[in-house]
Amino acid sequence: MSGSIYGNLFKISTWGESHGKGIGVVVDGCPAGLTLTEEMIQVYLNRRRPGQTKYATPRKECDQVEILSGVFEQKTTGTPISLVVMNTNQHSGDYSEIANYYRPGHADYTYDEKYGFRDYRGGGRSSGRETIGRVAAGAVAMAILNQLGINVCAYTKSIGDISIDYKNCNKENILLSPLAMPDLQASMAAQALLDLKMQELDSVGGVIECIVSGMPTGIGEPVFDKLDANLAKAILSIGAVKGIEFGSGFQSSQMSGSDNNDNFRLDNEGKVRKLTNHAGGVLGGISDGTEIIFRASVKPTPSIAKTQDTINKSGENIKVNIKGRHDPIIVPRGVVVVEAMTAVTIVDMLFMSMTSRIDNIKKFFGH
Repeated sequence: MSGSIYGNLFKISTWGESHGKGIGVVVDGCPAGLTLTEEMIQVYLNRRRPGQTKYATPRKECDQVEILSGVFEQKTTGTPISLVVMNTNQHSGDYSEIANYYRPGHADYTYDEKYGFRDYRGGGRSSGRETIGRVAAGAVAMAILNQLGINVCAYTKSIGDISIDYKNCNKENILLSPLAMPDLQASMAAQALLDLKMQELDSVGGVIECIVSGMPTGIGEPVFDKLDANLAKAILSIGAVKGIEFGSGFQSSQMSGSDNNDNFRLDNEGKVRKLTNHAGGVLGGISDGTEIIFRASVKPTPSIAKTQDTINKSGENIKVNIKGRHDPIIVPRGVVVVEAMTAVTIVDMLFMSMTSRIDNIKKFFGH
């Protein structure tokens, strides 16, 4: 299978299946001398770990990460960093019957069509558990961004038709809310909605918003490696994400140019500022120095116990009720995955931008 490698200078390669022995990632291109420990990575993995609330799959996994290579005495060596999380709580028998039919909303049918064979245990490579490697790699990227004063923060903006009120938001609430919402009032309302959907044996989707602050200007590689284009690829590669928008996004199509344009001004220190940020921090595929803001649309969990129509491998029309341990909503555990893929992309783009100007190259080599 190709397509499991992402990045150019800062490159990640994820591997493993939902019910295999383990899941991991190899990170290549990380500079030497960066402080990195298993505890630092574990902080991020704990945020996507299953079984922590009733709104997550009851599968019990500690998701304990182990650094296999690329780190010595808590410092990166400049060689590939290999990270692994062993699977310890597989219930593969829960999925035996789906070997013979295709679950609606899943990749069962397309994997069979592409490969003529699939690992049906929990979805195999198409399982949300694949994101463990992404989050572990994202923790490495975050450690680099922390050295540069760049911060990546994602949270749940909405679940179903319930959205946060920015006037009620507090960043600390993201970790307090079981749904990763910065508005606790909205979180309570969304929890009530989810409780109802769970009683109906159904699921619901939502929107994750991500803000990158401290971003320098001039990052992005036109024409095909624009910053927003690469971020879009990274975020859309997350299995449940079905759409992305930057800044005013689709709303900008209903605005006039005079409203949508971000006017420039020099502040009292002579620095360039924008009066608004409808562009979401990216102009011409290059960062403009303001916050990068985007939103990702996440579909409802396709594994539901409600009766659905599908076909089996014999070509017969059948009705199914999906069994197993599944999240009633994907969004909350997807927040840290969005952060991780954002961090990986930005680090890669930062490294690529280092060679954009001859004066930067001369400065680096002392000329």
